[in-house]
Amino acid sequence: MVSRTFGLIGYPLSHSFSKTYFTEKFVRKGISGCQYDLFPIANIDFLTDLLDENTLLEGLNVTIPYKVAVLPFLNELDAAAAFIGAVNCISIRHIDGKPFLKGYNTDAHGFEVSLKPFIKAHHQKALILGNGGAAKAVKYVLQKLGIDYLSVTRTATEGAILYDEVTEEVLKEHTVLINTTPLGMSPNVDSYPPIPYQYLSTQHLAYDLVYNPEESKFLRLSKDRGAATKNGLEMLDLQAARSWVIWNS
Repeated sequence: MVSRTFGLIGYPLSHSFSKTYFTEKFVRKGISGCQYDLFPIANIDFLTDLLDENTLLEGLNVTIPYKVAVLPFLNELDAAAAFIGAVNCISIRHIDGKPFLKGYNTDAHGFEVSLKPFIKAHHQKALILGNGGAAKAVKYVLQKLGIDYLSVTRTATEGAILYDEVTEEVLKEHTVLINTTPLGMSPNVDSYPPIPYQYLSTQHLAYDLVYNPEESKFLRLSKDRGAATKNGLEMLDLQAARSWVIWNS
């Protein structure tokens, strides 16, 4: 008998890492009474009806295009979500018969935990490749860890530099490189951020939020110059695991 329901909102939801992750987790851990469903809502305003119709809902994951659009529906935000301005996990409690929604950004947790073992004393400055929503979680973590950062974008943006401004000197100073763009993601496996990889060395760490393929061209080109590399798969697992901790705290 199902007594606790969790799920994912977004649109469309053709496939879901989260559903696979939690369904397998429930079986593997012998967790009974729980189910994880997909809720492909065509408009974020339908969230209210979803909550009314599913009284057993205790938690939701949030994906595109609602990570920002869901904010007005929430009663509270954790520190990471407030800084980043985006939510990918919601805890649902009922107070006086009404749902109380708190939003979290577990991407920040996943990135931080997976990054920290690779950080060395000389990793004082980072280049963030891209400046979209994923970059905001990266900025939050780097700020928390005391690592200065500079964003690199394709178009002129305040506080960022362009890709053709990434010089040998810039790379010598910024020894952590983080790709937050979809460049290199399957099926576009031959694409990669256009930086001068010939200036990388064993002092560099290249982290790619892309996890499919396992080794993107960005990581391969960086590794060829001696850099340490890390893909985004562990981050994905960690952010999902964090949701379960939040829902059971």
